[in-house]
Order: sequence, then structure tokens, then C-alpha cells
Amino acid sequence: MLNNKTLSVIIPVYNEINTIEKVLKKIDSLVLNDYHKQIIVVDDYSNDGSEKFLRELKKKKEDYTILFHNRNCGKGRAIRTGLKHVRGEYTIIQDADLEYDPGNIPMLLNHARKKNLEVVYGSRRLNKSNHQHSSILFFWGGIILSFITNILFRTKITDEPTCYKLIKTDLLKSLKLISEGFEFCPEVTSKIALKGIEIKEIPINYYPRKTKDGKKIKWIDGVKAIGTLIKWRIKGFSV
Repeated sequence: MLNNKTLSVIIPVYNEINTIEKVLKKIDSLVLNDYHKQIIVVDDYSNDGSEKFLRELKKKKEDYTILFHNRNCGKGRAIRTGLKHVRGEYTIIQDADLEYDPGNIPMLLNHARKKNLEVVYGSRRLNKSNHQHSSILFFWGGIILSFITNILFRTKITDEPTCYKLIKTDLLKSLKLISEGFEFCPEVTSKIALKGIEIKEIPINYYPRKTKDGKKIKWIDGVKAIGTLIKWRIKGFSV
């Protein structure tokens, strides 16, 4: 049973020993007014010390839900594992690399509650102070992906691949997600659009890192994302 005064935060982790502790401290310190937080961490078979850190943390933080994969399955699978344990009215994904500022989460939640929205995306493009990007390839890849999404599904979004997708949990669980990797995002967007639900956006902060700093997404994931959008546009989704 879902708790109408709880926000569930799913944090997929794969080899993020340099940032995972900082991310968790930031999430833990968030003030959500009358809402509680449910923190769910899913380690996707890290081999850099992240798993060891999280196993030790699990002994100390009984209020956290910390889960472990016994093999590397991908970001989409890690999120789906976490989703099975969600109890909150709303769910949001937090990457463990600190590219996205957890301080923006209360703003997303407040906007959803104030406007009675089922879906709110945090858009990096709408924040004009976000001048940095991981590379020109990632920058234009995100623009092209959003453009294709708008063409295929008649949406009006500026940042489809954003990590910050705040979604009513009942809706998110109804999407029957199957993604294993980074194609999780376009699958979610496609199915929400096919349900006829409008996706609203607000500006967020963004602090990109480069591949040499540990960024894992590659150009081929952009190709897969486009393929995912096209697949669900053609296949459709039974609501």
C-alpha cells in the first residue's frame, strides 16, 4: 500500500565510490515539508568499493532499503528492482554521480503537488545558466532525442533524457517496464505519452561530468534510445 505523504527516491549505483556517500547525505538532508522520504539504493554489482561501502551502510541505516544485484544488469534493471520496494506516492530517480542536484527535488515535488500533476520532468535545457555539457555529442544528442520524441508522440518537452522524472508511483508501476539499460528513460516517456498524460517540465541545475571522470553512457545508448522511442510508437502500449 502506498503512503500518500512519502516520496520514494531510487538510486541505482554502479561503480560510484567517489560520490555515493555525498549523494546519500544530500538526499538524507532534504526537507520536503510534510512529506517523508523513502531512500532505495540498488547496487548493480559494483567492483570499485561501492558495494562494500553500501553493505557497511546497510548495517547502520535501517531506514534505508539497500539492495544488491549478483551480476551487472544495467541501469534500467536496477531501477526496476528498486521499484518493487517503493512505498511512496511519488517516485523519482537520483543518479549516484551528482550530475543532478538533489536540492532540486523539493522543487519538483512541490510543483507536482501544487499543480496536481502526475508527471514532472526536470529540464536541463530550461535552465539558461546550465552552460556546461559533457560533450557536444551528448548536448546535441539530448536535443535530437527530445525533438524525435515530440514528433513521434506530439509532446512538448525540451529534455527527454533527463534523469529527474518525478512520477506518481501508481502510474510508474502501471507502465510494465522492461528496460535493462539506459533505454529506461525513453521507454518511460513513450508509455506515459501513449497513455495521453501530459509531461510538464521545470528548470533544474546540471553539473555534467566527462567520460574520463566516470560517465558511463555512450553514443550507442543514444541510438538505442531512438530505437526504443520508435519501437513503442509502432508497437503501442495497452493501457
